[in-house]
Amino acid sequence: MARLPKPLGVVPLGDLAAYVEFSRTLDLEVNSVAQRLAAAIVARAVPWIRDVVPALGGVALHFEPSFEGDVREAAAELVELCMKKGLPDADDLGRRIEVPVCYDAEFALDLAEVAEKAKLPAEEVIRRHAAGQYRVLMVGFAPGHPYIGGLDPKLAVPRRVAPRALVPAGSVAIANQQTVVYPYAISGGWNVIGRTPLAAFDATRLVPSMFAPGDRVVFRPIGRRVYLELLEHP
Repeated sequence: MARLPKPLGVVPLGDLAAYVEFSRTLDLEVNSVAQRLAAAIVARAVPWIRDVVPALGGVALHFEPSFEGDVREAAAELVELCMKKGLPDADDLGRRIEVPVCYDAEFALDLAEVAEKAKLPAEEVIRRHAAGQYRVLMVGFAPGHPYIGGLDPKLAVPRRVAPRALVPAGSVAIANQQTVVYPYAISGGWNVIGRTPLAAFDATRLVPSMFAPGDRVVFRPIGRRVYLELLEHP
């Protein structure tokens, strides 16, 4: 069994939250530990914990307004207890989510530029992206916005020099070592290589976000006709 990392520290997030930090850079093993730790804390059902949010390199604990103790101390003690008791296996977390993606030119706004930077034909960029084995590292920046790891190293191009003021909802984009799905139309600087007809976030659903940390993601290429059909009838 791999040795679990020790927290670098506990940072207060206002009066009723604390962030337990394990790494300041992206480390997939540390990220897995953060997700497993979050699941262990949730499973303990501590009455004074309102929410548990795993991030790229740590876990944020949100406390009930009635909590009167020191949030940093309480968070550190709870994390230490869970780490000692043992964390669930990574394979037991998350779901498998299949995301249909149309890589046609009208949706793949940056595909040609990505292909040039990666020194690959556009068709090979699509093939490599769709062949990846991905895992949701965290959901953040905007509600329902997933940061997904597992991108082929050949596709690890930097973000756009000039971000777009508005990226269309459902846009599938890449940058550095990750890929994302824009949950709705927002600004962004990732390289857009396709679009999904699925709504990654819908506030009217019982579970608004389609993605959650630990989910395993598969991208499935579809043509424009299927895209339009799924857009009309999700």
